Amino acid sequence: MDSLRRVNGKYPAISPAVSCSRLRHVQSLLCDGGSNTPDGILCSLGIDSRYNEGCSELANYLFYGLYKKNHLNLVHILEEFPEEVLDDVILLIKPESVHLYCNPVNYSYLLPYVSHWRNLHLYCMAETQYEEEEAAEEFKIASFVTMVQDCSRIGVPYSSQGHMQKFDMFMVEKWPLIQAFALEGIGGGSFFTMTYKLVDVSEKLWQVYNRLDPVALDHLLTEDLVSFEKQWGSFYSSMDLESHLSILELSEAQAGEAFHSYFSHGLMSSNITNKSKSRQPFLLFGSHSSKDTLESYSFNFPSESYQVRSTGPQGSAAPHMILQCVAPKGPLACSRTYFFGTTHSPYLGNENVPQTKTKLLLLSQIYSAAVEAVLSGIKCFSNTSSATKAKDVAEQTFVVALDSLSLGKYRSPLRSNSEFSIQAVNNEGSIVPLSDEGSRFLVKTASMAIYDIPDLQWNMGDLGSVVFSESFLESSIKIQQKDGSVSTDSCFTILTADVPRYACWLSDNIPVFVSVQKEEATCLGSRLTQPDSAYVFSSSTLSTPDEGKICFFSEGLLFVHPLFGCFTLPRSHISTLKFYHADLSAVASVFVEYERPLLPYLPFPLHSEDCCLLFTLQPRSKSHQAFYTQVLSVWQSSDSGLPVQQVNREQLTVDQRNMHSRLQRLHDSQAPPVAKRRGSLKTSYSLLAEQDVFLQHFALSSVGQEPIQNDHLGALFPSAELNSCPVAQGAKVVITIITGLPGSHKSRLCNFLIQLNQEEGRWVVYQPGGDSSEGFSASHLQAYLASFLESQRGLEGRPRLLLLTPGYTDVVEVVQAVLLHPDPVVQACFTIGAISACVDPLSSCMEHRFTFPKLLEQCSQGMVSTVVLTGPASDQKHPLTLHIQQTLRAANPTAAFILAERGAVTRTEDVKLILSENSFSEPQMLRARCLLYPGWSKGRFLSGHGSVSVKQQRVSFSRPLERPLFLSHCKALKSSLRSSPFRGNLFNVWGRVRFSVAVLYKSPPAWVCLCSNLLCVCPPDTQCPEGVCYSAVTGSLAVGPEEASPLSHLPHQPQGEPGDCFLLFDGVGLTQDGLKDWLRRCTKQREAKRPKKTRISLTLQEIKAIHVKRHLDPLPSGFFYNGHQYLDIFGEKMTFHPNMEGFIQEYLDQVNQEAEAFNNRLELQGQPDLFDP
Repeated sequence: MDSLRRVNGKYPAISPAVSCSRLRHVQSLLCDGGSNTPDGILCSLGIDSRYNEGCSELANYLFYGLYKKNHLNLVHILEEFPEEVLDDVILLIKPESVHLYCNPVNYSYLLPYVSHWRNLHLYCMAETQYEEEEAAEEFKIASFVTMVQDCSRIGVPYSSQGHMQKFDMFMVEKWPLIQAFALEGIGGGSFFTMTYKLVDVSEKLWQVYNRLDPVALDHLLTEDLVSFEKQWGSFYSSMDLESHLSILELSEAQAGEAFHSYFSHGLMSSNITNKSKSRQPFLLFGSHSSKDTLESYSFNFPSESYQVRSTGPQGSAAPHMILQCVAPKGPLACSRTYFFGTTHSPYLGNENVPQTKTKLLLLSQIYSAAVEAVLSGIKCFSNTSSATKAKDVAEQTFVVALDSLSLGKYRSPLRSNSEFSIQAVNNEGSIVPLSDEGSRFLVKTASMAIYDIPDLQWNMGDLGSVVFSESFLESSIKIQQKDGSVSTDSCFTILTADVPRYACWLSDNIPVFVSVQKEEATCLGSRLTQPDSAYVFSSSTLSTPDEGKICFFSEGLLFVHPLFGCFTLPRSHISTLKFYHADLSAVASVFVEYERPLLPYLPFPLHSEDCCLLFTLQPRSKSHQAFYTQVLSVWQSSDSGLPVQQVNREQLTVDQRNMHSRLQRLHDSQAPPVAKRRGSLKTSYSLLAEQDVFLQHFALSSVGQEPIQNDHLGALFPSAELNSCPVAQGAKVVITIITGLPGSHKSRLCNFLIQLNQEEGRWVVYQPGGDSSEGFSASHLQAYLASFLESQRGLEGRPRLLLLTPGYTDVVEVVQAVLLHPDPVVQACFTIGAISACVDPLSSCMEHRFTFPKLLEQCSQGMVSTVVLTGPASDQKHPLTLHIQQTLRAANPTAAFILAERGAVTRTEDVKLILSENSFSEPQMLRARCLLYPGWSKGRFLSGHGSVSVKQQRVSFSRPLERPLFLSHCKALKSSLRSSPFRGNLFNVWGRVRFSVAVLYKSPPAWVCLCSNLLCVCPPDTQCPEGVCYSAVTGSLAVGPEEASPLSHLPHQPQGEPGDCFLLFDGVGLTQDGLKDWLRRCTKQREAKRPKKTRISLTLQEIKAIHVKRHLDPLPSGFFYNGHQYLDIFGEKMTFHPNMEGFIQEYLDQVNQEAEAFNNRLELQGQPDLFDP
């Protein structure tokens, strides 16, 4: 929990597990399957939604209160840029993906919260593009249109908790963002509410917000609980100011003023009016605390007429009061019973003085039994989650406690007047039925009230009631054993445990100090030191560390408390004295184990079963120094009679160690005040040792209900005895997984690793073939592992398996497929050593900063230990490279980042990281996996899919391509890329081809410029196929002889004849026919058959050409030619020769004859198609 503590208003380490868990809870609302279930939830901030409070509330839930007006970090942010820049956010949450629009300014503030989200689609412009305001607005609108294009129903968080508004879709239509949707050309071109059905999801989201997680619990502890305890501190301060005379005049209204003001002002600010009777503060004295009074009580009308002096039995002074403090805007509440007077008289050496049982002692004993009952009920409920069983246990514990206190005659009347209950309370202070599924992650309040206690000893009527309640939170984890059985491990924490369970104030002028000023002998012997500050504590459930004055004597000690008086511990009643002092900076502890007959002479809250009291002396205090110089030597002398022992920690009992640790933490948290007793509650929840264990437990239980393997508990709950030493792998085959997008050079990295480590064993590489567009196949991998294991039988040495994942594969799916092999024998023979992700930053985005699918998932924290940056070293300062590195470091802050241009690792240390045999199994990696991917160890974590689906298509052929045509068509792909939704885009081309023309080079491969893009042209061997790799995003094309690689010798790799060629295409909406047409254009084009011509198909130019050629041919009789026109005997003029139709027919006969001859020659040649066998 310390990692979540804020410093100067900032979270130094935002919890990725909580961020992902909160997103999953919101996404679960989209998986109901009902007819009214929305396809996505829209959240728009700032002016775009007219500052809608419901949207802001959802953003604050997902971003840990970043958009709260009183958020301390917000002040610092607003000093850097205007508020509208921070509010420039659009969020659309879908069942398996998230769409986020932001700007390059607020991106860095949102990144820590969203970097671990699954299938995140980021719409964000570069800094230079964002500077143009009009372009930025158009990009925002276009991004919004793209987000919602595959939705039909959209949920809107219209109202915030405590401010319910009637949903009006026409008010939503007035949002500037929604209005912009209707813009022609940029937006969707129609009204938003006519295109999509809007659904109000506010109330469903409120149930999600009320669910406690580690971040919400941290807020509860550091803010709500602190404010709650401050009210108790104010109450103690006001009570401590009262003297033994003025306290009798105190009224219920005066004493409870702090609680009433806290509650009433909180209700007004939260607009909550409906509060249960059990969820209101009260303070009642003595007999006025009857059941009827409690049932009719209203905190709005506290009484001034009921005072301490007259609210006891038959008008006497009240011996006690009951009080309850309730947080007005939260789940915290607790009630106590406190007392007026003291229950004991100090031992002065005369044991014959009778100790009579007073009303105060009787009420204290009954109250003690109620405390034990509530604590046992809480423990039972945390183990069983059954309120009925908890009630039975509490009532039984109460009866047993009464018997142990010799109150058997009170059993029947008290049991019939007792009431035990457990209530679940949400963050708004409203009671939620325990039967609701969501109540498991809510704060509970367990309470017991004993109403109208009869006075069976003095017959003075009813003494009033006693009450006790605590707010607690339980945590439950399912643990799966090796035999498959599932057990439950539960624990709980009491949030209000720091509020003292017992307190008393003296209402009579009773001497509180025994006269020890004279030097004559007393039951304690001679005085050794002056009274000085010290703390007293016991293991009793009623005891809290109390400060007073301690005075050491030669035969005992005296402790004086300003409120419950003084008590003595004489030598005659001390059985053992233990002194423990670890070092000079620690508190010194004096453990006094006394005999049971001394119990009546001690304050009741200090009574404990072990009969042991702890006195602590603060370092460098007067009492600390005096104990060493004046007391210890006297007590250790042979004639002192005090059996003092100087012990180490191991010689203390468990209870004694716990008591010392609590007081040591109290000292470490703050310097103890000398003058004031309880001006504020001195203990801090986070400083209690047992709470550290609960916080670790709760962090696991709050992310999901998937069982955790028993073998993982050691790493999830580390202790001093557990070391992070690597686990011996034995004879298991170590699998090294290398993942990466197409174009990330992961195959080159694989080849490079094998070449460097050829002498270190047998290396086998698994790379799925590209013959399927379905992507990764778990069954295919599991079948390969089984066949691989069979093929290794009888071979010497342990092989190493390199596993290359397909392009857009979530690494979680690969891990689950390996570790959950259906054959347990095969499963036991493999282990994952390390996972590395190859990333070329410049080829990681489809446009702007919209990354390719599964880029962040391939670098997941807890899975991937090494990120290999394979881009050119010259581009390390490129803005996109810096952006991708920033994003990846946020997504996986624990990974090592390695520079390896085009997969070439240059450092031995980097090779060791990639080929590590145990980094995947390290405790911190295992803990991250359990928190981020609940159910992963049993294959029940679903990675989901994004809205953009990039598929891979394989096209095989056997004919050669034309190199110039292939290069020019690849070059054209970059300019043909379209914006979202990227339909028809072809991003990567790679595979094996042959070219029909060989270009021989005498020089080594050289880098040449091809339209500002680097082109690697290697000397080709025309007898062998060449490898090609092209990225349309970067425009880089590598062509060269296919190098010898283990990837070409895999038995599962699709293989054909030695001359077979294939290409793998990555893109959106690709089809086999379209890809084949594209490839055909890369071959030498086959001449088409010439069609036969007809009179109608002749063009005017052809007719004119015939005329020019034949215009001087002999004319028929009766016609003559004047050099310009043809004339007959009647003087009629013609433009063309009179025999023109015959000339045309002759031309047609000649041309068609030539075409037929040409077509016959083509048929005889028989030029095959590129895809002909």
